[in-house]
Amino acid sequence: MTKKLWFQTGVAILLSLLIIKFFIEINFIFTPIGIIAKAIILPLIIGGVLYYMTEPIQRFLEKRKVPRWGSILIIFVILIGGVYAFSALVGPPIAKQVNNLVDNAPKIANDLIHLKDVALQQKKDLPPQFEEYITSAADKIQSFALKIGGWIIAFLQSIFQAIILLVLVPFFFVFMLKDHEKLAPNIYKYFNGKRREWVKKTIHDIDHVLRSYIQGQFLISAILAMIILIGYWIIGLQYALLIAIFTLFMNLIPFIGPWIAVVPAILIAFTQDPKLVIWVALITLIANQVDSNFITPNIMGKSLDIHPLTVITLLLAAGNIAGFVGIILAVPVYGVAKVIVANIYAARQDIKRTATKTV
Repeated sequence: MTKKLWFQTGVAILLSLLIIKFFIEINFIFTPIGIIAKAIILPLIIGGVLYYMTEPIQRFLEKRKVPRWGSILIIFVILIGGVYAFSALVGPPIAKQVNNLVDNAPKIANDLIHLKDVALQQKKDLPPQFEEYITSAADKIQSFALKIGGWIIAFLQSIFQAIILLVLVPFFFVFMLKDHEKLAPNIYKYFNGKRREWVKKTIHDIDHVLRSYIQGQFLISAILAMIILIGYWIIGLQYALLIAIFTLFMNLIPFIGPWIAVVPAILIAFTQDPKLVIWVALITLIANQVDSNFITPNIMGKSLDIHPLTVITLLLAAGNIAGFVGIILAVPVYGVAKVIVANIYAARQDIKRTATKTV
């Protein structure tokens, strides 16, 4: 019986649960390690994203005989120049819109509460089945309105914390640009024969998935945010630049990010002119159709090939486990796991074919 697959699987599950239980009971031992990991992992991730975004530039320069440190220096000059140009050209309008938003936050909150009161007054004229939905929506609007000021302060605080955090990013970024070819050999040098080849191929596939996803997702987000910005400017929506920047970051969340980004645009359109809501919805619909039918297929192709239902499930689970960071990392982590599982399966199939081969 002990050789049966079901018995071995059951024992493995029980042992795994016991190990997890013991780790939970002694988690205080790992608290310092967790604090250190949290301090390191985010700068490491940002450094990795910057590496994948700038590695094509480094490859282009080194093909033209630019030395490694020269390419790194040029990349930093390009990044610093880009940040300076962005600050000089876009910084003042952003600062102006942020100040206006902070100054007008009480008015926006009052307008949303007034909208809630109007909806409650009109609900008696609607069929009974709609009353409950209106009441629920009104309560949510009031809750959102009362929290606007706190969210703005929290947003500004998070920006300040991010600036402090980014001090660590150049450290990881430089060493990734300098020694990225040494990472894979330092891993697969501990293996021999076919196992070494398997590890080498798996690392290559992981690198390809991460490279395709990060470069493609940032390019798609930038294009979509530009379309949204142009559309909102045309209809005269207030805080169009802030909303476009928010859209840029939300679009990093696959599938549902663009629909999250439209929520503040609709609320601001309501307070500015209710007729603008129709235009905001139309621009968002057109932008997302262009993205799903033309931009994403041509840029991303089938680099990950994940079903939308799988994406939604991953985002919901990751959001409950690790919050916003988990939502951002869910899809690439799943892509890496999928590559590893696919390579394991292919290796097992190869072993099976070899073992059953007729000599």
